[in-house]
Amino acid sequence: MINVALPKGRLGEKVYRMLSGAGYSCREFSPENRKLVFTDRENGVSYFWVKPADSAKYVELGAADVGFAGKDILAENEPDVYELLDLNLGKCRMCVAAKEDYREDTLRPVRVATKFVNVARNYYVKKGRDAEIIKLNGSIELAPILGLSDVIVDIVETGATLKENNLKVFETVFDISTRLIVNRASYKFKYGEIEKMVAKLKEAVK
Repeated sequence: MINVALPKGRLGEKVYRMLSGAGYSCREFSPENRKLVFTDRENGVSYFWVKPADSAKYVELGAADVGFAGKDILAENEPDVYELLDLNLGKCRMCVAAKEDYREDTLRPVRVATKFVNVARNYYVKKGRDAEIIKLNGSIELAPILGLSDVIVDIVETGATLKENNLKVFETVFDISTRLIVNRASYKFKYGEIEKMVAKLKEAVK
């Protein structure tokens, strides 16, 4: 039995459809009801819903053998898991954005507002740039508008919100998509079953 952590919401439903198409359907599965666990012993798979931000933690700690998490979550939390496959779902970018007329002052640390503290810190360390990181939980775009920060580091999908607020992308930190992740111990003890699932999903991604 492979225990699979699915992220709640439309992304999780897309992942399930991909798994179902690869031969891992579950008769009792339904995203409409409030049930959290769906098990199909015939196909050797058990699904359970988790918040997207928690998926990697369930996998890392062994509650799930396999899970699905965005590259943003993996980069921010750095869970001790194997990342085996890019599903090419939920595509977007982690970007540095600021007011359209922003000009960097290299004589002082850059002030960065973000939900992704570790991502931002690691990015500016690699650039050899001193940065003051300001942790925010929402409405990140407000920070440069109100002078709280020089720039933001945040996820950008269409860029429409930035444009509407006279902000623009200055740099792309990395591309984001959904990744298949595996618990390290599970990969050792359920290697055959997990590799079979990975191989079928590779074909589905193609």
